[in-house]
Amino acid sequence: MSSVAAMVFRGARSLLAPASRATSSLTPRSTGIFKVTPVSPVLAQFLGTGETSRTDAIKGIWTYIKSHDLQNPADKREIFCDETLKLIFEGKDKVGFLEISKLLSPHFVKTA
Repeated sequence: MSSVAAMVFRGARSLLAPASRATSSLTPRSTGIFKVTPVSPVLAQFLGTGETSRTDAIKGIWTYIKSHDLQNPADKREIFCDETLKLIFEGKDKVGFLEISKLLSPHFVKTA
């Protein structure tokens, strides 16, 4: 290889090197919204567990909403609350999907 070609392709070695393996952790995250925390008795009865992460709680709420067809057909961002959801969402008849996480906050017990 000529010296010109060697200079041109010298930087390409890093591009041709095998990619380093991404370290995938098999353990779930345990900080922030992924942290498992105790929940209120009302939310615990709804979810069937005494402690959960915020993400799992929201997934459970959305599963319930979809399975009971509680979204407004005209505006999917609006959720009609049945008696079960009214217990969780402060007795409101309908909530916006962006309100869900705000209304769930009081149900998560603060831990040190």
